[in-house]
Amino acid sequence: MNFDFSDDQKMLRDQVRKFLTDKCAMTVTREVLEGDLPHAEEVWDGLVELGLVGAAIAEEYGGAGLGALELCVVAEELGRACAPVPFATTVYLAADAITRFGSDAQKQEWLPRIATGMVATLAVSEGAQSVGAGSVGCRFENGALNGDKWPVLDGQSAELVVVLAKTNEEKNGKEGGLSMVLVDLSGSGSGSGITRESVPTIDPARKAARLGFDGAVAELVGVQGQGWQQLQALYDRAAVLVAFEQVGGAEAAMLMTRDYTLERFAFGRQIGSFQAIKHKLADMYVKLELARSNAYYGAMMLDDDDEDLPIAAAAARVGATEAYAFAATESIQIHGGIGYTWEADTQFHYRRARLLALMLGGPLGWKDRLVSRLEEKNAA
Repeated sequence: MNFDFSDDQKMLRDQVRKFLTDKCAMTVTREVLEGDLPHAEEVWDGLVELGLVGAAIAEEYGGAGLGALELCVVAEELGRACAPVPFATTVYLAADAITRFGSDAQKQEWLPRIATGMVATLAVSEGAQSVGAGSVGCRFENGALNGDKWPVLDGQSAELVVVLAKTNEEKNGKEGGLSMVLVDLSGSGSGSGITRESVPTIDPARKAARLGFDGAVAELVGVQGQGWQQLQALYDRAAVLVAFEQVGGAEAAMLMTRDYTLERFAFGRQIGSFQAIKHKLADMYVKLELARSNAYYGAMMLDDDDEDLPIAAAAARVGATEAYAFAATESIQIHGGIGYTWEADTQFHYRRARLLALMLGGPLGWKDRLVSRLEEKNAA
C-alpha cells in the first residue's frame, strides 16, 4: 500500500512552496508580529488567487472541489513558512463548519465569499480555562447572541464567525445544551451589538481578539442542542490539518538548526560535529518522523471519512504537538545566546508551536481523548 502523496499532490506542494518562498519570507512574519496588521495581506491575497482558500470548497459554491489530501499538502507548507495568515481558522474551522452543518442557504451565501478571500473564524473559548460542555456562558436566544468570546484567533480581521453558544430547547423541561450559531461581523461596531478588542497572545503574528455580543443578530448552524458534538467532529478533522502545519514547522525548525550547526564554529570545529549536538538533532528527526507517520495516517482516515478518524486525529495531534514543541525549543537552545534575541528567527517557530498546541485544546486533553478512544475501541 502506498502512503505517499500522488504526483499531482506533490506538484501542488511544490507550487505552494515556491509561492511561499517568494512571498512569505521570515521578514514578512516579522512585519506582522511587530506591527498592527492583522495578517500578511499580500500572502493572503496570493493564496486566494491560487485557489487555495477555496481548495476544499465544492465547485458549486465557487471552490476548487479538491479533497482533504490536497488540503494537508497546503497545510504542511504553510506551517513550514510559519505563514502569518488566517488560513486555519477560515478553512479548517469556519468553512468546514458551514460545509458540514450549515443549511443550503448558508452554504450558498457564505462559502463563495470565503473562497474569494473573506476571513472567517471560530469562537469557542471564554477566557483562560479549558473549554467544556458546561463552561460556555455565551447564550443564543430568539435570534440574538449575548456574551463574550476570547481569545478568538484572527478575530480582529474576521468578517464572519461561528460561535459555540448555550441554547435552551424545551424538551421535557430540560436544557437543550449547546449550539453553533453564525454571526456576520462585517458591520460590527456602534449599534451592531458587536465589539472587538485586541487580545495579546504568545504569537502576535496571528492576532487574536475579544468579541463581545450584546443582542447581536445570529442564526443557528445545524441542529439546535448538538453544538458540542459538532465541535468534536470539527476538531477531529481540523486536528489532522493542524498536525500537518506542525510537521512542516518542526521540519523547518530542525533544518534551520542543522544549517546553523554547520556554520557555527567553536574550539576550531563546527558545533554540529559535537556528539551532544548530533544527539539533539537526531532526537528532533525521530520525533518529526513519528509525527509525520501519524499525520499521514490521519490524512488517510480524513480522506476516507473513516470511523477510525477520531483515534487517528488524536494520535496525529499528540505526536505533531510534541514534535514541533521539541524542535522549536531545541532550536533556541542550540543557537545559544543568539537564539534568545529578538533579532533571531528562532522565536517564530517557538511562538507558533505554542499557539498551535493550544489552538484546538491543550495537549493533555488530546492525550486523554486518545486513551479513552482506544479503550472504547478495544472494549467494543
